[in-house]
Amino acid sequence: MADSARTPHATGFPAEGRCSYYVEKKKRFCRMVVAAGKRFCGEHAGAAEEENARKRILCPLDPKHTVYEDQLAKHLKKCNSREKPKPDFFIQDINAGLKDETEIPEQLVPISSLPEDQLENLIKKLRKASEGLNSTLKDHIMSHPALYDALNDPKNGDSATKHLKQQVDGKHRKKNSVFERLQIDIQHLCLNKIPVLREGKLPVVGIGKHLCGVATDLALRCLVETYAASFEERNEEPLAKRIKNDKTEKEINTLAKEGNEKNVPEKWTPVAGIVIALCCHHRCDWRHYVGKDYFRALGLGAVEFHYFQRMSSWATCGMQKTSFKASNITTKRNDNQNNDSEEHDEGGYRVTDDSSESLPG
Repeated sequence: MADSARTPHATGFPAEGRCSYYVEKKKRFCRMVVAAGKRFCGEHAGAAEEENARKRILCPLDPKHTVYEDQLAKHLKKCNSREKPKPDFFIQDINAGLKDETEIPEQLVPISSLPEDQLENLIKKLRKASEGLNSTLKDHIMSHPALYDALNDPKNGDSATKHLKQQVDGKHRKKNSVFERLQIDIQHLCLNKIPVLREGKLPVVGIGKHLCGVATDLALRCLVETYAASFEERNEEPLAKRIKNDKTEKEINTLAKEGNEKNVPEKWTPVAGIVIALCCHHRCDWRHYVGKDYFRALGLGAVEFHYFQRMSSWATCGMQKTSFKASNITTKRNDNQNNDSEEHDEGGYRVTDDSSESLPG
């Protein structure tokens, strides 16, 4: 019974109607379906005896697949890896920083190789620049009081938040909401050219979760400098806002004359809000950085920026021992144990915070 149940692959033969090419790496035959009267699939047709007259070569656009040499020109026109036409909202480097900015010198060395006096000077600059900043944040999940009854209702179970979100999420399908996904690098994204935004002239809300390093700067420039600035230059407002402003123009003028500036509605802005979760400060780049004016106002420049972005990991990763230092630590720890020393640290050896050799970067 066991022998009769063996598959064609187990007996060393390809399955019926499948490619006869043996994939050495996977230790099995290719499982692609072959054409009638053929032994090999199109990918492995070069191995067939009857196809030896036609040579297959690697596709120049994507070497992961092959193509007949005499059909290369035809294949390049329809290959999925060919360069596709750029959409209207693609503008090369529209959100990038200026290219003529002074670049960081090439002779910069890692933090661990800096002289002690130079490192201390950098730390002093960092502490001076961060004075007065509230760097201690409290974790707080904001919730409206109207949700308390639903969240504490035993009928919703322990996972009430997840349950209620799933219930409400499906209701969006019944509304006239438009969802559009754009696959594009933020560096080249021009929001003014997106049809749904250009035609509706609606304010946008930028939400980004863990925009790695320079992506945060690109997103801010995309929203503030590219999208918002275009409306200011053309002095345009959304249609709904324009109608509302026409109706309330007399009221605003009346309030202003009476001196009630606090009651005057705020001027409409194309960007209604921005919420971004920052990530990977060490992946920032001076060219694209949007806070250069703030940096220069503090007497800092590209060199300090380079080292500060490396030092940002100290707050999350802490002090790390180098491999050379770690080997010395292990040796000294073993020596202390062999000598049965009466006085020793709990870890056997401790690197002081003042040691510049243990600094990451």
